[in-house]
Amino acid sequence: MYDLLLFILFMLQMMIGVPLYAALLMTSLLGLIGTGNLTLLRVIPQQFYGGMDSFTLMAMPFFILTGTLMNRSGLTDRLIDFCRLIVGRVRGGLGYVNVVGSVVFAGVNGSAAADSSALGAILIPAMVKEGFPAAYSAGITAASSLIGPIIPPSLFMIIYASLTNTSIGGLFAAGVIPGLLMGLAYMLMNWYYSRKYNVPVTDTGEVYRHKWAILRRSVLALIAPVIIMGGIIEGFVTPTESGAVASIYCVLVGFFVTRELTLRKLCLSIYETIRNTAAIFLIMGAASVVGWYLKYERVTQAFSAIITGSGLLAHPVLLMVVLSAIIFVIGMFMEEVAVMTLLAPVFYPLAMKAGINPFQFGVVMTLNVTIALITPPVGACNYIVAALGHVPIGELFRKIWPFIVVALAVQAVIIAFPFLTTIIPSAMGL
Repeated sequence: MYDLLLFILFMLQMMIGVPLYAALLMTSLLGLIGTGNLTLLRVIPQQFYGGMDSFTLMAMPFFILTGTLMNRSGLTDRLIDFCRLIVGRVRGGLGYVNVVGSVVFAGVNGSAAADSSALGAILIPAMVKEGFPAAYSAGITAASSLIGPIIPPSLFMIIYASLTNTSIGGLFAAGVIPGLLMGLAYMLMNWYYSRKYNVPVTDTGEVYRHKWAILRRSVLALIAPVIIMGGIIEGFVTPTESGAVASIYCVLVGFFVTRELTLRKLCLSIYETIRNTAAIFLIMGAASVVGWYLKYERVTQAFSAIITGSGLLAHPVLLMVVLSAIIFVIGMFMEEVAVMTLLAPVFYPLAMKAGINPFQFGVVMTLNVTIALITPPVGACNYIVAALGHVPIGELFRKIWPFIVVALAVQAVIIAFPFLTTIIPSAMGL
């Protein structure tokens, strides 16, 4: 009964706008006080620091920094021009550019929010001008940004790896095919909507007249994802090292080649990286305290006993469907980093008992958490693209559900066919 009251208090704090990390800490503080053993209060600083003290997490700020440097050094614009060149000259071409741009940008940043911000500011107005409805333009921008945390590098996979001691390189390799599959699914959706709305063929004459110049300019931008993905998959560098090398590369190109990166922009990029990294770490630390309290109160053990007693461990596919449904519902109301930090330590052991490949489960859980970014009422990417596209958030919430259904369909395919996530890690000997 007391735990139920704590949950209600936590939801009330969220409703009135208390920062998530503060709401989590307050809830865990009251929970520990409620045990009557005040010596347990020492757990709060221990777990709060411990939740952030992971070598695996060192890769995260480098990937965030690389993404911000790409934007401020002019490399993101070159990626978009490249995508226009390869997929833009068809009906609804900018919709395809949106999806392919997300696939390419995913190989640099690993953040859906950064993807939707960087690409949405340019592509949403252009898509509306081309003839797409504003809500659809914003919707496909938000939806295609989900590819960012699936194709390596991925911030959510880094968090998952730190919580479960899973190989980051293996997880990154496992996400390549699912990420491309997600991109293909949204391109098929764009093909259907382009004909439904009778969107005209994109005028890309200017782009094609300068195709050789665009190709030469794009090489610089495409090297960054090659450094990250190629270096990790081939084993030349660790994820942390690849992020550091990519960041240095973007700084050098921005200062000496594109000449769009200034000292002020570099400082702003570093500040933005520190702010975003700090926000994620605060949530992870606070969620770790809550996770410890739930274990102390044997809530996680009770949940594991229910799953074990239900016989779901004998049916891995059904188990992943049930766990995915739980994550989906919780993700509708809670920030994604907290969802991953709270649930991964609980669900991972169950998946291993059921014989599920750790890379497959990591990709499925990452995709689950990622879908929450476009799921009302919290979905952060919805608010970003709504602001960029000047679309009322209520209208976008109504129009976003087909995109969610497509993402869930891709997730079902990944659950049903484990080889999609295991073939590349197996080839790497992981």
